[in-house]
Amino acid sequence: MPHQTFRQVIKRRLVGKEGSVRTRELRAILDELPDYRNGPYADLRKWVHSQIDETHKRSAVTQRDSIQVRRQGAAQVAVVGPPNAGKSSLLQALSDIQIRTGDYAFTTTRPVPAVIRAGGVPVQLVEIPGLIQGAAEGRGGGRALMGVLRSADAMVLCHALTEPVGTLDAVRRELDAAGIDLPAVLAATKVDEVGPEAVAALRRHAADLPVVPVSVLDDATLDALREAVWSLTGLTRVYLSKDGDVAAEPMALPGPVTVADVAERIHKDLGRACRGARLWSPSARHPGQWVGRAHPLTDGDTVEITT
Repeated sequence: MPHQTFRQVIKRRLVGKEGSVRTRELRAILDELPDYRNGPYADLRKWVHSQIDETHKRSAVTQRDSIQVRRQGAAQVAVVGPPNAGKSSLLQALSDIQIRTGDYAFTTTRPVPAVIRAGGVPVQLVEIPGLIQGAAEGRGGGRALMGVLRSADAMVLCHALTEPVGTLDAVRRELDAAGIDLPAVLAATKVDEVGPEAVAALRRHAADLPVVPVSVLDDATLDALREAVWSLTGLTRVYLSKDGDVAAEPMALPGPVTVADVAERIHKDLGRACRGARLWSPSARHPGQWVGRAHPLTDGDTVEITT
């Protein structure tokens, strides 16, 4: 086979192959090539060797740039915004985690997870380092950060009221370019440093998003943000009762939720054996009403599974 034709065949064999699969294919090709020390086939062998080296480098870069955040809590909510939007200070105020903060951009360089209490349920917040223009195309490690965002259930967009709204618009453009479309609220940070007209102006500018003014110095605004985070999760809280004792913490499940769903979450065997439940709820006809396994539950219901 002419060496030019063989080169085209090799390229076709490599289409769609990456990582170890591509390397194995290249090594198999080397075994098929004549072992000439000079001439066009020798040059072709050198080119195949260079492709092996390039594949190794590309795999190393992919591994280095990939970021994984282990999920904790009932839901994972990303905290997103431009550099210096107050994300780290906000996360520190909402949780017990200690984060390096500063009045300069890029204080955070990797995603930082923290678990907070929202709606009485553990919810994981993940601070995403400040997104810059071109993040959707990989600038500033944007491709890996967008990967973390895609795995989240919702996001809190952060905008410092002391900054121009153009910085928020730039981040939203990058999210759109990356195809990120999650349930979201807009946290208007540093509200203690501006007047009320700044919040009103932001609400007009971002009319498609619920705006929550927040200051790390004001517990009431932090509580309001916790409630907004809970509303983003779309989860339903169900309290479990046994012999009159009600669990202090609710079970949180994605809606819609039935009695059978609760039993299944407790244990698969209980899910199979469940006949229904006793229900304490504003919608119940009387306290302890017996309902079937297919009965839909609402947020805040208390149930005792029966078998």
